[in-house]
Amino acid sequence: MADFTAKDVQRLRQEAGVGMMDAKSALEETKGDFDQALEILREKGLLKVAKRAERTANHGTVGYYIHNQQGRAVAGVLVDLACETDFVAKSDEFIETANDIALHISWGKPTWVEREEADDSHLEALREQFTQEAREEGKPENLIEKIVSGKIEKHLSDQSLYEQDFVNPDKFEGTVGDMVNQLAAKMGENIRVRRFARIDVNEGS
Repeated sequence: MADFTAKDVQRLRQEAGVGMMDAKSALEETKGDFDQALEILREKGLLKVAKRAERTANHGTVGYYIHNQQGRAVAGVLVDLACETDFVAKSDEFIETANDIALHISWGKPTWVEREEADDSHLEALREQFTQEAREEGKPENLIEKIVSGKIEKHLSDQSLYEQDFVNPDKFEGTVGDMVNQLAAKMGENIRVRRFARIDVNEGS
């Protein structure tokens, strides 16, 4: 007798973004352990996403979010979410995800999509700043490099869109990168954020 029900299969399908047979197979492999089955499918999904990332994504949509305050727009975000086909680009779920990411960007204020986009001169300036601060604070010289590296790592993570936890965990629990990868696994396409722009009137010169 199976250690899971049809509802378990359906729930796993929705959360992992996979087909019924894949969900059923994972539950059978883990003897009904839902969390373990979800982890297995996520790992497999990441491998598929990595392979799909080599394919060209020339379609997509522009997600947007406008933040209003006292009846006027004070901030706005545009995000370019790319995919492989016009069919996926026009789907409600794809468009909704693009808008959700735009909303998140308004809150999270990332600097780049992925940490690889960080400018070398910017990071070098930060390294010098953090090193000076550590010395002024009297940190041991033999620990300064480790301290500075830790601060650089945190900065890269904090400022990378894909590494930020999605703003609304009730809707999606995980990072924005997880959200994009899950959608890519579900749609079977290379899906990625190509670029974004954020304007906040309160941050203007």
